[in-house]
Amino acid sequence: MTPDASRQDGKPRLRADAARNRAQVLAAARTAFRELGTAVPLDEIARRAGVNIATLYRRFPDRDALIRQVVIDGFTLVLETARGALRTASRDPLAAIEELLLRMVDQRDMLVLPLIGGPVVDAPEAVELQRQIATALEDLLTTARSQSLVRPDVTAVDLITTAALACRPLPYLPTEQATALATRHVRIFLDGLRPDGTRPLPPAPTHKEFTAHLHTAKETEPGPGHANF
Repeated sequence: MTPDASRQDGKPRLRADAARNRAQVLAAARTAFRELGTAVPLDEIARRAGVNIATLYRRFPDRDALIRQVVIDGFTLVLETARGALRTASRDPLAAIEELLLRMVDQRDMLVLPLIGGPVVDAPEAVELQRQIATALEDLLTTARSQSLVRPDVTAVDLITTAALACRPLPYLPTEQATALATRHVRIFLDGLRPDGTRPLPPAPTHKEFTAHLHTAKETEPGPGHANF
């Protein structure tokens, strides 16, 4: 790869054609992972991306590198969405939480990993993104609680798992119907966040406990649609 410039973070910037090939490979990988699981042949991903296998390997030296980047891209999108919701939360916290969840539903194809399937990724960048997501979501809930709009026993893990469930694929439904159902479920969940007339929730795992379980799990690689945040 011959860079044409350096990015502000010091990493080389890809040429336009190399960047395009990389984006096509990642888009094809997300689709293939969703449909066939992460064991899909890399030749199939290259075919879907419209590139040869050598081009794929220049961008991603092995399957783990490709999976890791798809996971990191998904976490990055979730973090950006959470921070965007936090910026508007002081005006209307429940509207901010709704925007957060519905945007994730709209972007669920980008979230095929890690929200709705795939192996555990212990890359430091992925772990740090998870930590920042949890912090942003807890700050969002703190803002809502300070206005007495959200029950006190709701946690960031509740928001994460609700998003994961809402983003799960419904392959036998047209996209419009699947989106309509997900939107309904998000709004039912939002009503359940309100503090009035609610029943106590059973104990929930902390985010530390939740992620510790994920990062120590040594299970057979899950197929498409397996929840894993």
